[in-house]
Amino acid sequence: MPKVWIEKILDKPELYLLRVDDNQIKYFEATWEIPEGITYNAYLLKLENAVVLFDAWKKDYTKEFIEALSKLVDPKEITHIVVHHTEPDHSGALSEVLRLNCYRAQIIGTSFAKRLLEAFYGSKAVENFYTIKDGEEMKIGGKTFRFITVPWLHWPDTMITYIVEEGLMFSCDAGGGYSIPKTIDDSDEEVVQEYLPYVTKYIVTVIGHYHKYIVQNIEKLKKLGIIEKTKMILPGHGLIWRKNPKRIFEHYEAVGAGVPKRGKVLVIYDSMYGFVEKAIEIALDELKKHGYIPVVYRFTDKEAPAVSDILGEVPDSEALIIGASTYEANIHPRVRYVLYEIVDKANYEKPVLILGAYGWAGVAGREIETMIMRSKFDHVDTIEARGNATEEDEERIRESVRKLIQKLGK
Repeated sequence: MPKVWIEKILDKPELYLLRVDDNQIKYFEATWEIPEGITYNAYLLKLENAVVLFDAWKKDYTKEFIEALSKLVDPKEITHIVVHHTEPDHSGALSEVLRLNCYRAQIIGTSFAKRLLEAFYGSKAVENFYTIKDGEEMKIGGKTFRFITVPWLHWPDTMITYIVEEGLMFSCDAGGGYSIPKTIDDSDEEVVQEYLPYVTKYIVTVIGHYHKYIVQNIEKLKKLGIIEKTKMILPGHGLIWRKNPKRIFEHYEAVGAGVPKRGKVLVIYDSMYGFVEKAIEIALDELKKHGYIPVVYRFTDKEAPAVSDILGEVPDSEALIIGASTYEANIHPRVRYVLYEIVDKANYEKPVLILGAYGWAGVAGREIETMIMRSKFDHVDTIEARGNATEEDEERIRESVRKLIQKLGK
């Protein structure tokens, strides 16, 4: 059974967290491997003459959501439902809430959200829908709700809600992360440090395709003066940020911009029979001689790392080294898939060195070059060996690593 949290966040106004810890999920969006799990967070706000529900949970946990919600309020008493993002991990339980509410509540969201809710749950779900405009303010229960659109974080329907008098920001996917933290908020620094790498992994896999919009939308919020005034950020996944609310958006901004960690080089390779591995070992030796810290992911006959974990390592790397076998006149399929996702989800202006091995014809290097040339990544060099790297190959590999380091200005 999943753990369900019903936690009072504020006394005045009365604000509650409804959180479920999904430890059953294996692949987020049926794609990204997350053995660490994920939480779904919804919020209930009780005001004068108003009860506001912010989002819901995944359909799989509808029963648990209704049970948790009903401990705080009769669903019929809910006057407003704010839908920040219609993806079913946040809206899946909404149909049952509306049914129990007898469709009395006013649903608030963007015009795109209305279209998606209707497509997902039928026309009855949007009978009482109010479409907000970007920046619009609405008085609910004596409080000022300000709705701000943040499209492509990570769907076009996405918005945040800012309650002006309280400095509360309900941000849904923006500010979220994978894993099931031991606490509900950022009060424990050890929990935060453990959690942030899962935030990076979440950003890249879920929002990465649109990562330029992370920087743009955070800049938008800064210009509106909202981030400075925010006292608490309440996302749809993971930790609530109230000790240091700005910290999570600073982290998002750094990932969106691909800010590197000094000395970190990401190394990804396949090696079917040890030939590529030998070339990589030479490169690793040269990197370490120059004080670099390689982070290595390898595909061999004994291991196959999760692509989602690899993607999470790209944003703060200074450079990448890709090692690949030529396989059926192409890139080894494991590396080819990783590269496809990197170029799609984590496309940054970082230098890339390509190493490879082949038997009768070297093709992988050229194919990888083509992928790199069509991206923001900066191709430094390609070195491929026929079978085992010779002494001459070794010198070429070491020289190419030095060229990579030169690119980094070291």
